[in-house]
Amino acid sequence: MRALTKSLILMAAAITMACGPAHAQKSGGTLVQITQPEPPNLAPYISTSGPIGQVTAKVFDGLLEYDFDLKPKLGLAESFTVSPDGKTVTFKLRRGVTFHDGKPFTSADVQFTIMDVLKTNHPRGIATFKEVTAVETPDETTAIFKLANPAPYMMAALSGYESPILPKHVYGVGDIKTHPNANAPVGTGPFKFVEWRRGEFVRLDRNTTYWRQGRPFLDRIVVRFIADASTRTAALEKGEAHIAGFGAVPYNDVRKLSALPSVEVTTKGYEMISPLVEMVINTKKAPFDNVKVRQAINYALDRKFVIDNVWFGFGKAAVGPISSNFEPSGLFGAGVDFTVPDRIERANKLLDEAGFPRKADGTRFEMVHDITPYGEEWQRFGEAVQQALAAVGIKATLRYEDVAKWLKRIYTDYDYDMSSNFLYNLADPVLGVHRGFHSDRIKKGTVFVNGSQWSSPETDALMDKATTEADAAKRGALYRELVTKVTEASPVIYVHELKFPTIINKQYKNLIDSPLGIYGNYANAYRE
Repeated sequence: MRALTKSLILMAAAITMACGPAHAQKSGGTLVQITQPEPPNLAPYISTSGPIGQVTAKVFDGLLEYDFDLKPKLGLAESFTVSPDGKTVTFKLRRGVTFHDGKPFTSADVQFTIMDVLKTNHPRGIATFKEVTAVETPDETTAIFKLANPAPYMMAALSGYESPILPKHVYGVGDIKTHPNANAPVGTGPFKFVEWRRGEFVRLDRNTTYWRQGRPFLDRIVVRFIADASTRTAALEKGEAHIAGFGAVPYNDVRKLSALPSVEVTTKGYEMISPLVEMVINTKKAPFDNVKVRQAINYALDRKFVIDNVWFGFGKAAVGPISSNFEPSGLFGAGVDFTVPDRIERANKLLDEAGFPRKADGTRFEMVHDITPYGEEWQRFGEAVQQALAAVGIKATLRYEDVAKWLKRIYTDYDYDMSSNFLYNLADPVLGVHRGFHSDRIKKGTVFVNGSQWSSPETDALMDKATTEADAAKRGALYRELVTKVTEASPVIYVHELKFPTIINKQYKNLIDSPLGIYGNYANAYRE
């Protein structure tokens, strides 16, 4: 921990605000971004629904930002130090920063955001700030995080996307979960919220008093919501829209767009999120409370077919809850292999053993598969799952609802059998993986946490140990054991590691300048 502390102190001291040469950039212009589907709200502090951050990361700043090597850069914090025991992190805050309503940013806003909002209401903040016992504010430009135990993973989760800093004088009044500014966000970011026309667009205008001098270059961002997939593709083709990612463009259209001289396609900008496509099973509901039924469904799914025919090759088969992006760090581990040649035979055998023989019509039982409401690929994925389950005698009916209804059904009402989904691993398993099956992440009404409601004392203990284990080799061993136990239990079926293509109009530069991609703030983006 002492070596880590020293390196972080040196890194913080060395980091500058250099954003590259400014001579080529020109101020002005409107960037049109396509986000699909429309976000349910603009409250990233209580929901991590994918479309929200694509909008709000331009409005809110974080204490830190990150480079493509995932190392921190300074944000609202102008420096930070970590104590030798890892239990005290001191942030010195920038002076002269104001929120969009003109009120000053101070350490009180940091204290409020961390302790009263993110630690208790943010789906991932519950884990990120679990060890934070207090945020002390000896003066307006100092915020001291006091931790019960070292939490080095916290330092990877302080971006404006992941941990947006809120103005206490705005969000500290009323109930944070039903706050009126949930749909009219106020931050310190490079762009100000102006208007949200439901079903059409969100407009963000340049923050003329942004603390990064000369930034942003763009006058305006318009985030458009276009329900029809072909219309989204046409808008990019005609230059009416300039950037789209996260599957907003049908994968079968990506190659067509990439052939245009005005367009570039990149898979860069997702390094800090590592998305995994999965299917969450309601383990509290029969027959899915039977592990053999869950394992049978896991064997039945044809991952190669899904990757090749639904996502057109953008991905690789998942072998557990941890992305292979963590292999260099030693934290990656493969679980039970559900892609064996005789997987269908194994699935049928397990269902027979579970007490669900085939009836006269060939079916064993019926279920409902809720489809992630994020576009056409997910509907095709639902059809592929439906077909795979039919092969082993399970009749699945597909249900497709809007984002708000879907989230409520899965994470509040638990009124479902199985749902497709995708979750981000993020920069550390503590941040993105534990939430899927730790006991303390079974939180009714909190989205993108343990919706399966499965957990065990053994896996909880493994995650708890890995959270504070400083030895990388020992930590890796803990995660390999965890992956084995979780895949054996199969409360969640891990399908594939998703690679998102981002489509960009070449007239716009520096849009993808961080490992968060479209979840970045576009402060350095400009129109050529």
